[in-house]
Amino acid sequence: MCTLEKRGNIFLLTLTGDDEHRLNPTLIASIRSALAAVKSQATKGSVLITSGQGKFFSNGFDLRYAQAAGSVQGAKDRLMNMVEIFKPLVADLISLPMPTIAAITGHAAAAGLMLAVSHDYITMRSDKGVLYMSELDIGMTLPDYFNAIFRSKIGSPSARRALLLRASKVRAEEAAGMGIIDSVHSNGMETLEAAVRLGEDLSKKKWEGKVYAEIRKSLYPELCGILGLKDEKVLPSRL
Repeated sequence: MCTLEKRGNIFLLTLTGDDEHRLNPTLIASIRSALAAVKSQATKGSVLITSGQGKFFSNGFDLRYAQAAGSVQGAKDRLMNMVEIFKPLVADLISLPMPTIAAITGHAAAAGLMLAVSHDYITMRSDKGVLYMSELDIGMTLPDYFNAIFRSKIGSPSARRALLLRASKVRAEEAAGMGIIDSVHSNGMETLEAAVRLGEDLSKKKWEGKVYAEIRKSLYPELCGILGLKDEKVLPSRL
């Protein structure tokens, strides 16, 4: 599950517990509900920070949940359902009317990495945790919107190759060199503290959230097309 806490203009969304924060229908619905609450309470200067307790930021889709269907076809159906219901969660983040920061305080794998990369900024700890796309190792192609996230948000072809065509487990320093994350910190607490400092700096700008969201969407036309997000024009209230 997840919790939502508000500190001034900063919303802290935390994936709670010591498990792997596997993205199953329950957790996906919980995160989307939290994001809806964030959006409804947003004001100028709002910022979202997402982090995870324990050893994992998120270890991707809940394959145990899929396998619990009791048949091969049932497991495939459950997996594809998770792929489909995770897509609007990504759309929620890409269209959220405020800056967003992921504090990767543990491993971020597969859909869990997609969750992190769907934020505007990423801080990451160096002592524990890797970024890992497991699809090549488990024998699964990527959903179209996963590919669009990679093309839109990770500019380096060599970084995309390492993650997708080598299934590399990338640690923080290497991820920073690849341009995947923004800053490296010695442990989980410092990683979250750095995200809060960045959030406080961004909050001081008091940007209009709707304008921020529309400019963000304009940066990723391919991804927004796949997610079904349309551009909206926003003009100053005073000209």
